[in-house]
Amino acid sequence: MAKLRIGLTLSGGGARGIAHIGVLKALKDYGIVPDAISGTSMGALVGVMYADGKTPEEIMEFIKDHKLSGFFKWNIPKMGFIDSYKLYDVVNNYLKAKRFEDLQTEFHVSATNLNDGEYRIFSSGDLVKPVVASACIPVVFVPFEIDGDSYVDGGLLNNLPIEPLKDGCDKIIGVHVNRHGRKEKVKKMRGIADRSFRIAIWENVKPRLEECDFVIEPTGVYDYGVFDFSKADDLYHHGYLTTEQKILELFDYFNLDKIMEKKEQKKEDGK
Repeated sequence: MAKLRIGLTLSGGGARGIAHIGVLKALKDYGIVPDAISGTSMGALVGVMYADGKTPEEIMEFIKDHKLSGFFKWNIPKMGFIDSYKLYDVVNNYLKAKRFEDLQTEFHVSATNLNDGEYRIFSSGDLVKPVVASACIPVVFVPFEIDGDSYVDGGLLNNLPIEPLKDGCDKIIGVHVNRHGRKEKVKKMRGIADRSFRIAIWENVKPRLEECDFVIEPTGVYDYGVFDFSKADDLYHHGYLTTEQKILELFDYFNLDKIMEKKEQKKEDGK
C-alpha cells in the first residue's frame, strides 16, 4: 500500500501561532511528518522554518531569541510601527534555503496584494520575501514590496491556504489558532478592533476548515493576545497537548499500529 501524502496548513494568529510549533513536535513524536506545508503569517514563519529542516526545539529557540520590540521604530509612522525589512534580515539570516526549491519539504505561503486586492500563493522562486510579506500585519508592519506591489498579512484574504495542497496531497490537516464563535464581552478599543479583525478573517477560514480532512484547534490559545510572545512556552504546550490528545483520532488517516507503538515507547522513555 502506497504511503499517504500528508499536507499540513497552518493559520496566522500572531503569538498564538507559536502553538503550531507544539503541534509539529507532537506529530513528529508520533511518527507523522507532513510531505507538504502551507501557511499564512505566523503559520508561514513556523512552517518555512520546519520546511527548512529546523526542529521544533530550534524554532522555539529562534522565537524566544527574537523579540518583536526590537523591530519597532519609536517615531510617528507613516505606514507601520514595525520595520518589515528588519524582519526580513532576521529571517533571511536564519534560513538556509533562499528559494522554495531549496527547502527540504514542499512549502507554500499566502500573502495579500494591496494593489490588486487579491491573495497570492507563492510556491517557487525567491523564498524570504513572500514569507515576510505574509507576516506583515496591516498598520503594525510596514507593507513589504515584491515586484513593485505592496503585500501584507495573507490572513486578510486567506488565513488557511489549503489550495496548493489539494491536488498533491491525499489528506490535509488544518491547524487553526484564532478565536471564533460567540464572545460574551468585547471591551475597550483594542478589543473591539481585534474582535472585528478576527470575525472578518473567520469568514475566509470557515469554508477552508470544512475542506480539511482533520482539524486541530489548540485549546487555551484564545486567551492570549497577538503580541503575547512572552508566553511562548505556554502556547507551545497548548499546541502539543491538544495534538497529543487527538492522535488516536487520526487512525482513519494514518497507520494506527505505528502511532500506538511510538506512544508506548514514549511512555517507556518517560519512566
